[in-house]
Amino acid sequence: MKRGRRTLVAGLVGAVCTIFMVGCGEDPRFSTQTQYLGGVYGPGPVSSGAPQDNVSYWDGEDMNGKPSVKISLGEQRAYFYKGGKLAGISQLSTGREGLNTPIGHFAIQQKDVNHVSTKYGDYVDAADTVVKPNVELGVDPKPPGTHFKGAPMPYFMRIHGGVGMHAGYLPGYPASHGCIRMPEFMAENFFKSVSVGTPISITN
Repeated sequence: MKRGRRTLVAGLVGAVCTIFMVGCGEDPRFSTQTQYLGGVYGPGPVSSGAPQDNVSYWDGEDMNGKPSVKISLGEQRAYFYKGGKLAGISQLSTGREGLNTPIGHFAIQQKDVNHVSTKYGDYVDAADTVVKPNVELGVDPKPPGTHFKGAPMPYFMRIHGGVGMHAGYLPGYPASHGCIRMPEFMAENFFKSVSVGTPISITN
């Protein structure tokens, strides 16, 4: 697929998502205003005011070869390769200042399609209503009558400690606690194409 067609496809996908925003909002993972380190965690990129993604595309369905991922923190992009050939590019939101995404050479350590954070999330009441959003367990005091509910991190691919790639909210700049957020359709494609041991290179 030529680059012009890739751009056209990305634009059409964005338009369709905008038109069917109500349908997308029915996914319970997108039903809260919370924006986590890893979270999809806002009602969606259109209503949340996130910039349009004209970067992300995936051409890897019919490609073979050993997978690898190169992440540029400066560009806020991830490059996925199969057999040394570029299969796709994803826009990202990585760790904000003071909670930087680590630089170096890593490998996929774990895959969990329905991962939930054990550290970041909300305090909710018995009816599952958010009482205190965007909390860090053990750091932020818990209001009486509430319990901790971890942030969902769909298509989680752990690379180092608690840091991983996964579907998440992209505001257009580094905003996470260290994780590597990407659009859900890109996280799904990356998730399906990597395995434990897939090399990941992260540079500035």
